Amino acid sequence: MKIAILPGDGIGTEIVAQALRVLEVLDLRFETETALVGGAAYEAHGHPLPEGTLKLAQAADAILFGAVGDWKYDKLERALRPEQAILGLRKQLGLFANLRPALCYPQLTHASSLKPELVAGLDLLIIRELTGDIYFGQPRGRRTAVDGHFPGAEEAFDTMRYSRPEIERIAHVAFQAARRRHRKVTSVDKANVLETFQFWKDVVTEVHAQYPDVELQHMYVDNAAMQLVKAPKAFDVVVTGNMFGDILSDEAAMLTGSIGMLPSASLDRQNKGLYEPSHGSAPDIAGKDLANPLATILSLAMMLRYSLDQAAAADRIEAAVQAVLAAGLRTADIWSEGTTRIGTRAMGDAVVAALTGKAMTPS
Repeated sequence: MKIAILPGDGIGTEIVAQALRVLEVLDLRFETETALVGGAAYEAHGHPLPEGTLKLAQAADAILFGAVGDWKYDKLERALRPEQAILGLRKQLGLFANLRPALCYPQLTHASSLKPELVAGLDLLIIRELTGDIYFGQPRGRRTAVDGHFPGAEEAFDTMRYSRPEIERIAHVAFQAARRRHRKVTSVDKANVLETFQFWKDVVTEVHAQYPDVELQHMYVDNAAMQLVKAPKAFDVVVTGNMFGDILSDEAAMLTGSIGMLPSASLDRQNKGLYEPSHGSAPDIAGKDLANPLATILSLAMMLRYSLDQAAAADRIEAAVQAVLAAGLRTADIWSEGTTRIGTRAMGDAVVAALTGKAMTPS
């Protein structure tokens, strides 16, 4: 089994390094190979997703991805910006299902921006369709308007679109996931305004007929955003399109205390996946030993569970993370009074120590 390691930019290299230390102490027989991606790949090869990196990802059984992006690349043409690497990987590898679990660990209820009683025991799963919607829809671009409010003015446009098979396959993922949890799916749309999401709602309803044991609820995206901060524990599995999922999953991340705690998996039909933290490259803190590596370490656990058939090892990692939090160790993003603030490397040390039965002494 082969794992492609794509650290990327900013804090990506630091957090992936800690995840690899965790993988090493598990003593599992996996081959790993590292390649450049994002801004680092653009600097070396003139493109954020070079052919060699794409071939490695295609050949691997799973991909561990850090983060890409830096403000200095914002003036590049869109096709050359670091973020195009992750979009390209999703499209080229057929990674259509993004799973983002949002759990609030008991030790972090006070790190959430909501009252502890609203998030204590929170355990929801957001399933985001990843290769369709407005992010990939064509046509798109800029032109001179021929109608509308300002004919003759320059305008920009993108196309929101979904096909029946795209909606059906993500709906099946959601209903099957709900069967392993609390048997409730909330499908988030904007059917009252958008024809695309009226179609989404209709197709999800049709697929639901195959899962009579699962409750289905439809919710407009604006209401869903409000309910996530009003009554987040009312949700079990949330399924939605690419753009809405992008926004709602980041909102859900803050319920857990920090986006630095939120792992994610992007899967194809055979459960081959790309695993990454839900946060970005944070170039402002890169190299300062401040980043929280736990989302990446937990993404590694998801990789072992979903793609590499190592559920026991995944359980060990998740238990080690809980042990570290129970010991009061925190990076800056989840620190609170009475706990011990540590850096990226020390957090990696602590997880490794928890896995190997050694004392979790901050370095």
